[in-house]
Amino acid sequence: MIDEIFSQRARAYASRREIQLGRQLGLGTHGAVFAAESKLKPLRSAIKIYKERDPYDRERVVYQRLAEHEVTEIEGFHVPQLLGVDSELLIVEMTVVARPFVLDFAGAYLDQAPEFPAGVMEDWEADKREQFGPRWVIVESILQTLRSYGVHLLDIHSNNIAFLDHT
Repeated sequence: MIDEIFSQRARAYASRREIQLGRQLGLGTHGAVFAAESKLKPLRSAIKIYKERDPYDRERVVYQRLAEHEVTEIEGFHVPQLLGVDSELLIVEMTVVARPFVLDFAGAYLDQAPEFPAGVMEDWEADKREQFGPRWVIVESILQTLRSYGVHLLDIHSNNIAFLDHT
């Protein structure tokens, strides 16, 4: 049922923006992602349809902040560019990027990181160090650069900070 609701909203957005929907690229915690292509110009994009307003708002404002600073890559990792938003349909449209990339800002916070009980962030960092291994230094640098723009990204894993190779 949730897939049909996403599909209906995606079709409505596609009609409004004169884009053609492609296949579903993913379904995650915050919503679904579909490939899209402009009918007016050769531009591949993706639209993300959100289940709830809060993650939509978080991701939208992060993409807007990065656009204000003309961020297209961080530490050599591509960052999707904001192409459109629809606050009624809870949809963000962005460019499709190739590896290496940084994406999925629905779990990010702008200008202030959330407060956590003592030890939570230390455990989080230990877990992420283990997940990324020797590449943690690069991930840490990416996170620091994002923080310099006021973006606090906490939901990180190999699907949203993806290196050129798949390891």
